[in-house]
Amino acid sequence: MTNDETNERRLKPATTEPEHRCREKHHRLPREHYRGQITVAFTLCIAGNQPLFRDAEVVAAFITLLRIVSEKHRCLVPIYCFMTDHLHVMFQGTADTSDLWQAIVEFKQRTGFWLGQHRHEARWQKDFYDHIIRKDEDLGAQARYIAGNPMRKGLARDWRDYPHTGAIGIDLETFLNSTITL
Repeated sequence: MTNDETNERRLKPATTEPEHRCREKHHRLPREHYRGQITVAFTLCIAGNQPLFRDAEVVAAFITLLRIVSEKHRCLVPIYCFMTDHLHVMFQGTADTSDLWQAIVEFKQRTGFWLGQHRHEARWQKDFYDHIIRKDEDLGAQARYIAGNPMRKGLARDWRDYPHTGAIGIDLETFLNSTITL
């Protein structure tokens, strides 16, 4: 084998799986950073970019589970947006005992179990992306960005027209029209 052939083999990916738009993130922050009256934006992807969330039944089931988990872990969900193959969701702790990390992990477990019972072909990607929103960041701007995803993808002309965007425990329109810092 020549040097050019060896270099070419090194540059080729070891797998032929499709590239995922959602990158897995290794969590570097200690768990205590996800506790209390804080806000965290999460992005969870369906493995293989399957368009699972085109199915309104799946979205409705997942919203029910999101509501159960958020109440259990003392969180509001200022915004969620189910895109075709991934979910953007923001959790906001309402008490010092709120555990947003545990809330998202439990949500993935419950929805993963639901998928195993109802949609055997679909599963979550292994990990998720998260962003702990700092005290000086504008939460309304973060939520408006999430709400704008369907418009940027050509799925709706206005966030109100997209059926899979909503909130739990808070009025979404008021939240989107506000400038909120912690």
